[in-house]
Amino acid sequence: EVASALAWCADNKTRFKKSKSKLEFQLRLQEFIELVRANSYKQAILYAQKHLVPWGATHMNGLQHFLATLAFKSTTECTKYKVLFELQPWDALVHQFKQEFCKLYGLTMEPLLSIYLQAGLSALKAPRLYQGGPALTRELPEASFAFTVFPNGYVYSTKALKEMADKSGGEVKCTRTGLICKYTDLVKAYIYIMNLVAHNPHFRLL
Repeated sequence: EVASALAWCADNKTRFKKSKSKLEFQLRLQEFIELVRANSYKQAILYAQKHLVPWGATHMNGLQHFLATLAFKSTTECTKYKVLFELQPWDALVHQFKQEFCKLYGLTMEPLLSIYLQAGLSALKAPRLYQGGPALTRELPEASFAFTVFPNGYVYSTKALKEMADKSGGEVKCTRTGLICKYTDLVKAYIYIMNLVAHNPHFRLL
């Protein structure tokens, strides 16, 4: 059932068009495949004419591949089309939906707890906490600092990326993956960090 996801795509159609998202197209293809799987060929053809043909100008190869399933049953052993009837595409759709959702709202795919732990542990000089001792986190960035998200989900300091863009004609680079894109393609990250260690007087970092 992809009706809810398609409704969400419709609500954000303008933003998806700007980012050239393929999510709606992939959802439509999967809905078409489910009709073919159910042997509802007439309904599948009508569905394709209404919802898939408009995508032909930009996704003709993928469209032709899926439309060819009308000549096969869901139990086909033809490898090229058998994979389209399997359940793995649903898992891929779920992952793609999460990616688009996070990108749209400036979130990260990686759990925030994991990000906080990585940031905290990377600042430790020893693998443990203890009560008492000198505090080393007073000058670390907190929630007031601005962060920006790359299309691939990596988060960086907005200030640093702005400086990079000013020096490179508006382009920025993800230092982890090598992805290069326009600064205007980035989205602001709304991350609220509770720096427990830094603000709790009973804990200090060794």
